Amino acid sequence: METITKLIEFSSEISILEISYLIASILFILGLKKLSHPATARAGNLWAAAGMGGAILFTILFHKKEGEPIGNIIWIVIALAIGSFIGWYSSKKVKMTAMPQMVSIFNGMGGACAALISLMEFPKMQNHLASLPIPANNMLGGEGIAILLGLMIGGVSFAGSMIAFGKLDGRIGDFKHPILRIINLTFLVGLFVALALILFMKPVEGNNLPIYLFALAALIYGVTFVMPIGGADMPVVITLLNSFTGVAAAMGGFLYGNQAMLTGGILVGSSGTILTILMCKAMNRSLLNVIIGAFGVAGAAGTEDGDKTVKEISLSDAAVLLSYSQKIFIVPGYGLAVAQAQHLCHELDNLLASKGVEVKYAIHPVAGRMPGHMNVLLAEADVPYEKLVEMEDANNEMGNTDVVIVIGANDVVNPAAEDDPSSPIYGMPIIKALDAKNVIVMKRSMAAGYAAIPNNLFYHQKNRMLFGDAKATLQKLVAEIKSL
Repeated sequence: METITKLIEFSSEISILEISYLIASILFILGLKKLSHPATARAGNLWAAAGMGGAILFTILFHKKEGEPIGNIIWIVIALAIGSFIGWYSSKKVKMTAMPQMVSIFNGMGGACAALISLMEFPKMQNHLASLPIPANNMLGGEGIAILLGLMIGGVSFAGSMIAFGKLDGRIGDFKHPILRIINLTFLVGLFVALALILFMKPVEGNNLPIYLFALAALIYGVTFVMPIGGADMPVVITLLNSFTGVAAAMGGFLYGNQAMLTGGILVGSSGTILTILMCKAMNRSLLNVIIGAFGVAGAAGTEDGDKTVKEISLSDAAVLLSYSQKIFIVPGYGLAVAQAQHLCHELDNLLASKGVEVKYAIHPVAGRMPGHMNVLLAEADVPYEKLVEMEDANNEMGNTDVVIVIGANDVVNPAAEDDPSSPIYGMPIIKALDAKNVIVMKRSMAAGYAAIPNNLFYHQKNRMLFGDAKATLQKLVAEIKSL
């Protein structure tokens, strides 16, 4: 009778835990769905966080291994508190310009966690197999594959994300050399060969050197994988590494039979993969071309022939032109984020709207340093989502647009993508600012953009340059329009 009672209690605990994982998975899916619109994105984050919080809590309360509850509760709570505080504090304090760097670091931490799980579980599995009455001939099996894939993908994601952070933060430059292609291919093939060798090797208790060397190789490959990729391709790299982290987390879900980890990993991995494909499509490039291509090389080719006369426009003339226009498109870029001028940009938008001018924002998929960077930036300034127009739709409206104002953007409006076959960005879809009647480009100087490619838009007869810091210039422009 006592045995039956314990069995019922154990089964009920398992059922509660599994139900909590199911609920967490549903909350993850609903949260991801809500992230598709700014109006519900905050709620989506909270729903997904609630699912993760519930999964952690119920695991601590009800998970048992060999009938014994989880130990070290105090250490677990302390670690959760420290991690939660660091995440909350850094998210509150991060500047909008540094948001891509924070995303890279957080993504790298996810990969590191997946890799550490594998490093912890592999010795246990090996020692267990070696201690069997009839020792196993090898470690081939679902558990071994999940451990090694989690270690390899998690290690690459961690190291690659750290390099991406350094590039985005300006601490690491591009290192491009043809030899890196050979090195990367060699490392990749070597990793899969090593994975197979480890799976088929005979388990020997305490023999952990192979797994440590495998982890080191994964970290090195993560570095060499991202190092040659140009800065302008960072949005694609971020989404790709994000998908890697999701797949690595899913391996942990397989390993532990944890539905919450599995669902979360699959959602992150699949959404990251889809986003990577969309980013590549937005640049009209294949993923292979991003990884081994030369996009973003300093001093890249560009059209240098023709009239190079720069025409400026005064604040008063710009104010008059904008005030008496019927339709205006604003093209935001990373420079807007650097100047932290999104609120002033929205003020200009509202001011012109009060004068009967139709104002919209043309959003390029890879504007900024990460996917959706401009959407997040403008949402912070309470710009209505309905005013944000995707590139294809914006281009369809350019023909009847009076003025396009380019604020801090460069490569996403560069006509070289359409008319210069020698340019590295040739073929990349751009916002066709030159289809409008007038163009005003706000920049601090004539410097090239993140892809280090000259922009002939600056010299076109339709364009006028309005030099100065975006925030100061917008402030003066708003004052000038108000005085009309």
